[in-house]
Amino acid sequence: QVQLVESGGGLVQAGDSLRLSCAASGRTGSSYSMAWFRQAPGKEREFVAGLIGTGRTYSADSVKGRFTISRDGAKNTVYLQMNSLKPEDTAVYYCAFNGRNTIPTRQSLYDYWGQGTQVTVSS
Repeated sequence: QVQLVESGGGLVQAGDSLRLSCAASGRTGSSYSMAWFRQAPGKEREFVAGLIGTGRTYSADSVKGRFTISRDGAKNTVYLQMNSLKPEDTAVYYCAFNGRNTIPTRQSLYDYWGQGTQVTVSS
């Protein structure tokens, strides 16, 4: 059982930066992947960036060069550093956990989800 809690969202202007945090608790183990998804109103939830236990990362084309996923040394928290934010980045951002050493982009392959944190970017 894994619990995920996101934080760090807020209202910013285009070009600003935010760092989201996802605190994980429970039986996370050593073989896992964690990812950030986002969902705007009326749209499908989409993959943003993911990380596996070995430290490898993968990000969606839409955020490459702007967003960076990382973790702390204890693997208890993952972060999403978001730079050069655009209005189209506005969404609820969710942290997800997968107990496998892959970074799937399909949300159905993740077992646990956080409650989400709102990011709003004004023009």
